[in-house]
This record gives sequence, C-alpha cells and structure tokens, in this order.
Amino acid sequence: MTTAEPAAPIPGGPRSVRRTLASIVLAFEVVVVFLAALVIWGLSREEGGILSLPEWAPLAGGGVVILGLVLTLGLLRHEWAYGLGWALQAVIFASGLLNPAMFVVGALFGGMWAYCMIVGGRIDRDRAASAAPGREPQ
Repeated sequence: MTTAEPAAPIPGGPRSVRRTLASIVLAFEVVVVFLAALVIWGLSREEGGILSLPEWAPLAGGGVVILGLVLTLGLLRHEWAYGLGWALQAVIFASGLLNPAMFVVGALFGGMWAYCMIVGGRIDRDRAASAAPGREPQ
C-alpha cells in the first residue's frame, strides 16, 4: 500500500482571494471587449458610422483596451495594478458613448469588479487575522 505524498507548499503562501477574483473578471472582460469591438467596428462601417470614426478606430481602441486588460492580469501581484483595473472599468463603461449597450456591460463588470475588491479583500483580511500568531485555528 502506498501513501499519498503531501502536497508541496505554495511558494509565497496562499494566493490572495482578491487577486484570484480580479483575474477571473479581467479574463472574462477580454472576451467581452473583443466581441464588443467587433460589434462597434461593424456598426462603424455603415454610412456615417459611429461618431464618424474611421473604420479601423474601433478595432484599434478595442485592441488597446484588451492589451491593458491582459497587462493588468499579469501585474495583479502589485497593489497599484488594482487601480489600473478600476481605470479600465471606467474606460469600458465610457465605451457606452460608442454603443449604448456598453453602458450596461460596463456597469455589470464594474459591479463585479467592486464586489471582488470588497469581498476578496475582506476574505483576505479574515484569513490573515485567523493565521496571526497566538490565535488558534478554528
């Protein structure tokens, strides 16, 4: 009979719940922003287009936002990256000026981002408090 090997410890301790939740929201936003950029691009090809933008502008703008989301995903180990995440939420909400449906999308993702920041931070603080020296695990 073999015994199961104990799990290797995670380098640097357990991963932050706030960071995990933020990663999930940003990853879903990458897909949604890509699809939204395609919709706005398709609508801008009509006569006059959206705000008389050149045809390439929605794709370029969407690409810049997607690049920002992906970079923020990689930078979440730094505290200041969460502020960058808030700025990206504002940009996505502001894209409602190009397509009013994006106001709804931006509000939904902004709400999810706020929820993840508040609840994830609370869970991380509770974990840290319960792991504090002199306190028994429950």
